[in-house]
Amino acid sequence: MSSRAPFRADHVGSLLRPSSLLSVREAFNQGEVSPEELRVAEDAAIQDAVKLQEEVGLQSITDGEYRRASFHGDFIDKIIGVEFKQVFTPGGEGSKASKAPFVATISEKMQLPEGGIEVKNFKFLQSLTNRTPKVTIPSPTMTHFRGGRKAISETAYPTMEEFFADLARVYQEEVALLGEAGCRYLHMDDTNLAYLCDPKMRAEAEARGENVNQLVHDYAGLINNSISSKPDDMAVCVHLCRGNARSAWFAQGGYEPIAEVLFNEMDVDGFFLEYDDERSGGFEPLRFVPNDKKIVLGLVSSKFGKLETKDEIKERIEEASKYVSLDQLCLSPQCGFASVEKGNKITEDEMKRKLAFVVEVAEEVWG
Repeated sequence: MSSRAPFRADHVGSLLRPSSLLSVREAFNQGEVSPEELRVAEDAAIQDAVKLQEEVGLQSITDGEYRRASFHGDFIDKIIGVEFKQVFTPGGEGSKASKAPFVATISEKMQLPEGGIEVKNFKFLQSLTNRTPKVTIPSPTMTHFRGGRKAISETAYPTMEEFFADLARVYQEEVALLGEAGCRYLHMDDTNLAYLCDPKMRAEAEARGENVNQLVHDYAGLINNSISSKPDDMAVCVHLCRGNARSAWFAQGGYEPIAEVLFNEMDVDGFFLEYDDERSGGFEPLRFVPNDKKIVLGLVSSKFGKLETKDEIKERIEEASKYVSLDQLCLSPQCGFASVEKGNKITEDEMKRKLAFVVEVAEEVWG
């Protein structure tokens, strides 16, 4: 098996929260539990999550994102100058509270909180395992795509170039602090690049005034700039997601519209790509992958409990290898198991079987 991230058997990061932790978090939201008490409960749950990942044979170990209500909101909302909130549009996408999208609103110059956002959390995770602790954070594009220019103060940022440069600076500071703490595997979750594969969402972005073809180049440059402070031996991967909350999805469309730019302009070690069903299209866009990058095939669904067969997964890996070398391929679930705290419609036992299955298939394919 590969000794450098991404690993032959890998995963996107979020795990189902145990009911005990969900209960404590609900009490915290009601003001009945202190932040210190919540963190103690999170620590205990994370210890169990680490044991689960080690037991099934994973080399990359996350904290399950147990300290978050969602994969992106908690991180983005901690950036000083940014408020991450639901935006309601009468008669539109946000006309119902349960479906109103979260949008980052930038009201002042952005700053990273003292000590960083995930550094303390990483140090705790690092203390629990001898394997490779992986930090998962939202891509910097998540602070732009939904709101665009209208959500960014023109007083704070008269031009978009200034905004993107400052956003990258905030991420550079976080990445540098993580590197100093010993992090050597960083994973960014990005829905927006996948949304640019969806004709409907491309049209909506154009209606907001975006040049969607240029946006792929801009986002590649933003991510490159954001990780420019990383240590040379830190592996960075980007996960493309079409939506995953509570086993739902929001976008569809193959990678063809962005593939050539994505794989060749973004300076990362690998890409986690959803390939669990027809929404993600075929493997043909993988022909653009250069030989120095890895593709983690998300062939195992994290949305539903039914376990795939080894034969069907191996057949799909073989099909993908027609477009990119087998040596550049890895395997994972298509997304996390709990992009939001309530998690997908799958049981803890089913999740564990899925993770173990990924490890077993990867060992049989790559040895």
